[in-house]
Amino acid sequence: MPLREELSKHIEVRKTGTTTMGMVCKDGVVLAAESKSTMGYLIASKESEKIMQLEDHIAMTIAGASGDAESLARYMKAELKLFAIENQRKISIKGAATLLANILQGSKYYPYYVQLIIAGYDSTGARIFTLDPLGSVEEEKKFFSTGSGSPFALGVLEDAYKEGMTVDEASKLAMRAIKSAIERDIGSGGKAMDIAVITKDGVKITRYDLDKIGK
Repeated sequence: MPLREELSKHIEVRKTGTTTMGMVCKDGVVLAAESKSTMGYLIASKESEKIMQLEDHIAMTIAGASGDAESLARYMKAELKLFAIENQRKISIKGAATLLANILQGSKYYPYYVQLIIAGYDSTGARIFTLDPLGSVEEEKKFFSTGSGSPFALGVLEDAYKEGMTVDEASKLAMRAIKSAIERDIGSGGKAMDIAVITKDGVKITRYDLDKIGK
């Protein structure tokens, strides 16, 4: 029996019944996530961070096992710093997505239990890529959502997303999509919602109190 399966019998993995999402805009990228983490039927945290900045121009959303996601984020931050030092330039968004896909593929026999969105802004513009635990990578031209609440968020996005939206317009739509998931998905919620805006000026992550949104 694989070691990871054996360990899972004895250790309850902290997982997030998450809703995260990302949208491409004319002037950048918007990422959003709620803040609830669960362990089975237990709410482990109401203030989890599910958007992680990896570089000055790149951020990543996480869904799945928190430990695996945090380990990957540390790994990626180190690799992107090394790339910048060795090449005297920042890595492209596609390059970062490919690197992350290779890391996931290299661990496919003991996979990271995650579903990820990696996004950013570089010389080619705003870009979003999605990845599964085995390293499959796809570029999303409009939007995508991950986690247990994603069907509800995607319903809102399918209805209201418009090409050419500004990051301000997309941020408001992201709040609507995440709130829709929170209202219907038992695994999504918490006390806050994080919105990351990535433009040519860099990454800005803002935390909003759920009780105050829409008031």
